Amino acid sequence: SYLTNIHQLHSSPSLIICPTSLIGNWEKELQKFAPSLRVHVHYGPKRTSGYAFEKICESTDVVITTYQVALLDVELLKGFIWNSISLDEAQHVKNPQTKQARAIRQLQGRHKIALTGTPIENRLLELWSLFEFINPGYLGTINSFKNRFVAGIEKGEKPERTVELKALIQPFLLRRTKQDKNIARSLPDKQEQKEYIPLTAEQASLYQELVQGMLQETEEKTGFERKGMILQTLNKLKLLCNHPALYLKESAAKQTVRRSHKSEKIIELVESIRTQQESCLIFTQYIETGLMLQRTLEKEINEPVLFLHGSLSKEQRDEMVAQFQARKKAIFILSLRAGGTGLNLTAANHVIHFDRWWNPAVENQATDRAHRIGQNKFVHVHKFITRGTIEEKIDEVINQKQHLNNELIQGDQWVTELSNNELQELLAYRNE
Repeated sequence: SYLTNIHQLHSSPSLIICPTSLIGNWEKELQKFAPSLRVHVHYGPKRTSGYAFEKICESTDVVITTYQVALLDVELLKGFIWNSISLDEAQHVKNPQTKQARAIRQLQGRHKIALTGTPIENRLLELWSLFEFINPGYLGTINSFKNRFVAGIEKGEKPERTVELKALIQPFLLRRTKQDKNIARSLPDKQEQKEYIPLTAEQASLYQELVQGMLQETEEKTGFERKGMILQTLNKLKLLCNHPALYLKESAAKQTVRRSHKSEKIIELVESIRTQQESCLIFTQYIETGLMLQRTLEKEINEPVLFLHGSLSKEQRDEMVAQFQARKKAIFILSLRAGGTGLNLTAANHVIHFDRWWNPAVENQATDRAHRIGQNKFVHVHKFITRGTIEEKIDEVINQKQHLNNELIQGDQWVTELSNNELQELLAYRNE
């Protein structure tokens, strides 16, 4: 409705920038709700440029492209004054100093819209980056914003700054939440359930060995080297909690079910879901975990399993989504980065988080691929947590740190600031 109306005022096309996975979604939505608009997808190695692109735009109402292409073709795209520029999943420009964010800020549009369910994922500076695109200069320079707001709000030292910032941004926000009565009436109920799973003896031994080794090494490291080592160890611990073969970088043949209680649990749960003739989404942070789950489930459940990740082409992603929504396939694994936002996957009424993210806003966005308007079944959310490990500790921290954007923790960077004693307390394996 909005795009149709503004094109009655100006003849120039509007630009939509989105992740690759969502190009097909935008094409279908525009065809359904605004069939009169002429749409051109600017994507792929054979996309037009120069005069040919200008000619296409003369007879086009909406151009759809991706963040990566917008960076590559910024010189071409900034030559237009677009009717409107809409950023879908706008958190892709959350880091103001990246080439991608700087390129997109160069684009000119009569209207600018940033669409995101997570305006603040990790740091308050991400909000500045979004507003610098929407309304350049409104929140001041990046340094003045840091001095005026960031320190006082993120450290909780000046609560009055939160009130001041909220007053500044409120006129520019259109926010819908699941608590909105009109939306709530359109959605079925949702139940979240945490599945606590023990480590195997092999995993527990490797876990303790890895933590002790890191603590000894960080005693001798400082600055970025220490932070890098901690973050690297956290990733190793997460992979180890999924399956020891992933941490040890062993072949697929050694990724046997019995070596990981998480693997046993996912098979048990998916078998139960399929017995009820229901469908599920399974989210993981890691491509290697997704590939392992795909192989394991296809073998144990004896049916094909989809896996959407960032290395796939647009056509492959679109085909997977279409097959799942048409209920031709019932088990859909998605990497959290590639499939955790934007997609409509209402054919699923179970969502499984195989490994946990640091930020509940990101997890909630992924869950909302199924729990969204168009869903007519009760949605059951399962969150896997390995007992006594970093996963259980992080779950506790997530529940405590809900102070920014209602649901925010400082990504995983806050862990790198801990002392060795605090790290030991956070990471130590507890075998109650």
